[in-house]
Amino acid sequence: MHTVQRPNSKCTLIAEIGINHNGDIKIAKQLIDMAKNNGCDYVKFQKRDINVVYSPDVLSQLRESPWGTTQRQQKEGLEFGLKQYQEIDRYCKEKGLGWFASAWDLNSQEFLRQFDCAHNKIASAMITYPKFLEAVASEKRHTYISTGMSTYEDIDRAVGIFEKKNCKYTLLHTVSTYPCKEEETNISVMLELRSRYKCPVGYSGHEAGVLPSMLAASLGADAIERHITLDRAMYGSDQAASLESRGLEILVKYVRGMEAAYGNGVKVFGDAERGVAKKLRYFE
Repeated sequence: MHTVQRPNSKCTLIAEIGINHNGDIKIAKQLIDMAKNNGCDYVKFQKRDINVVYSPDVLSQLRESPWGTTQRQQKEGLEFGLKQYQEIDRYCKEKGLGWFASAWDLNSQEFLRQFDCAHNKIASAMITYPKFLEAVASEKRHTYISTGMSTYEDIDRAVGIFEKKNCKYTLLHTVSTYPCKEEETNISVMLELRSRYKCPVGYSGHEAGVLPSMLAASLGADAIERHITLDRAMYGSDQAASLESRGLEILVKYVRGMEAAYGNGVKVFGDAERGVAKKLRYFE
């Protein structure tokens, strides 16, 4: 039988900006402000070398977007380079907010090392790439590992690499559909991951609402990661699976409220209750 883990410390709340900035550093800063103002601990981005991640055939395909009519133009339009990441680093430090990013190729992982972020992130798409996992684990930086689109065999292999490299990690239960239906989020998989791997576990959600994320928090999630957006109607494949400011506010409020309400498990008959007892109880 799986048991719910009592939260020993604050759940880490990660606001996934990803590519929802649409290549605009001003939008990225607005999203950083949104995460900071709503009490998140980190913002997260995504970094790709599109010439490595995508084949020439894919990049030459037609795709209408704000940046042109090909896949290459669309994907180049969504990527930040060194200048933008230097500004992200500066701005987050100014705001007192941590940041990190998920690399989607070895070149991008090397690029991110220069910023010495507190965490690495393995995207679900990368969990089956052993060479990449070896490179990330070799950095000995705590790593969040998303487990969407994977089997236990895939997760076993990834965990084995991180254990061998003695690199700390947190497994994030994930269902990689965008947006994900609430009834398909299967939050109880967190309990199986915790039991099987004896490691911290959390949840990376792609649903439109907040209920599954709050359920994850109630089951003792070490971390919760959610995409955020200024407006779900904006251009982008991840926008509909993201939280707007009000949704993020609600999520943070209830996660922190649950942590406070959970308490320490010690039964106390304190002064406040004693006063009520004098009014309500019959004494001989």
